Amino acid sequence: MVMLGVDAHKATHTIVATDTNGCELDRVTVRAVDAGHLEALAWAAQWPERTWAIEDCRQFTRRLERALLVSGETVLRVAPRLMALSRQSGRQRGKSDPIDALAVARAAIREPDLPRAHLDGPERELRLLLDHREGLVEERTRTQNRLR
Repeated sequence: MVMLGVDAHKATHTIVATDTNGCELDRVTVRAVDAGHLEALAWAAQWPERTWAIEDCRQFTRRLERALLVSGETVLRVAPRLMALSRQSGRQRGKSDPIDALAVARAAIREPDLPRAHLDGPERELRLLLDHREGLVEERTRTQNRLR
């Protein structure tokens, strides 16, 4: 089993593959766009049994998480506080993205009960319908006020 730790940023995602002991096997950095997500999936395909561990900062990871889930991957959400010690002990000059991605993977290995990511179900569709209805009501109100 391989754990793939992800350090996500606005422009790039750094992914580090680790074995079950937390030793680094390989790493890659991809752009934070759909093509980069596909590149990450292709790179990860070399390990048949894999789990993705993503730091739980959804403003940066929402699109990646969705691409992974649609592809049938297992995705764990790792709280940032769980890797604080690993990050501090591994600091060195230069880019820290691989260190952070490794810390995410190690935290996921260490913590067995992390929440799994999942695609939104019917509640999301209902929320979208309600938002659409509210928009229609606002538009009708504006039109009536303009006519008056």
